[in-house]
Amino acid sequence: MALLPFTRPSIDEATIAGVAEVLRSGWITSGPQVKAFEAALSRHCGGREVRAFCSGTAALEVGLRLAGIGAGDEVITTPLSWVATANVVLEVGARPVFVDVDPRTRNIDLALADAAVTPVTRALIPVDLAGLPVDRDALDELARRRGLRVVEDAAQSFGARWRGRPIGASGDFVAFSFHANKNITTGEGGALVLPDPALAPACEKLRLQGVARSGEDGMEVDVLGGKWNLTDIAARIGLGQLERLAEFTARRRALARLYFQCWDRALGCELPVEDFENANWHMFQVVLPPHASRARFIARMRELGIAVGVHYPAMHLFALYRARGWREGQFPHAERIGRAIVTLPLFPAMHDDDVERVCAAARQALA
Repeated sequence: MALLPFTRPSIDEATIAGVAEVLRSGWITSGPQVKAFEAALSRHCGGREVRAFCSGTAALEVGLRLAGIGAGDEVITTPLSWVATANVVLEVGARPVFVDVDPRTRNIDLALADAAVTPVTRALIPVDLAGLPVDRDALDELARRRGLRVVEDAAQSFGARWRGRPIGASGDFVAFSFHANKNITTGEGGALVLPDPALAPACEKLRLQGVARSGEDGMEVDVLGGKWNLTDIAARIGLGQLERLAEFTARRRALARLYFQCWDRALGCELPVEDFENANWHMFQVVLPPHASRARFIARMRELGIAVGVHYPAMHLFALYRARGWREGQFPHAERIGRAIVTLPLFPAMHDDDVERVCAAARQALA
């Protein structure tokens, strides 16, 4: 039996044909398709200004720069995320400050974030792990009360909602990822939702080497930017994907429901929060019981034809961050979850019996 991957994008023939048209057009870097994709993203985000990037990481970094975060500043975030979440803080010269997660949601504990604020704290980067949104009401209240900027790492939560509104339709800066494993993809790519339309020119300058053009031949550079633009090829994929967002989200939620129905609770695993109103079910993750070896579980699942991912180890334990003073034992919830969490297959093209197959394999692997 073929290996069941933990994720696989669904690219339809109309999108493939559209990419071919872009290739034939001769305009394959940033152009009309990027503008169309940004306009579609803006409609999804309630009319807010959105700019596309080559990655969600680039969008996060530019969000920090536009928020004025730099040397001497502290930015509070979670240790349970892809390492890019904290790396971008280092990139702008600031210091990431980790706080532990809520063991149930696996998202940043906002009470601990509040307690970690110092006179040099300037921003928060919350992460919607696996597509489960951080409590936006509590987040906004904390940011207002403490005078902090927020750059939402919504890399995993495109298509999720909070109180009926899409993530990205409100808040400060919001960064999305359209990596190949995300709920919609551009192959590689991302986007940044801006809190103020007046920031769009500065955002565009930072996205492309700080260049500002005027007239027929005018060019000026007054800030240090990057090379972070999205191609028209990628944007055309994104346009096709965005049309199917509701379909993809509905299917992911249906598969997640099946997981809850089929999973053997006697295995002793910690299941995710059963949220079918807000979460986009980017990933279905379980935390293995204390007696289980994750490495052996992954190997055994592969033998049974099931691919399993790890998202994510607690990043403060990486050498890069240990060298900056972080150490084991500081964030027990994130460390425990990071050592035992596994990502099970979940993608729109899966069949119902694929979920049953995964659950049956897990029973064997954990026997």
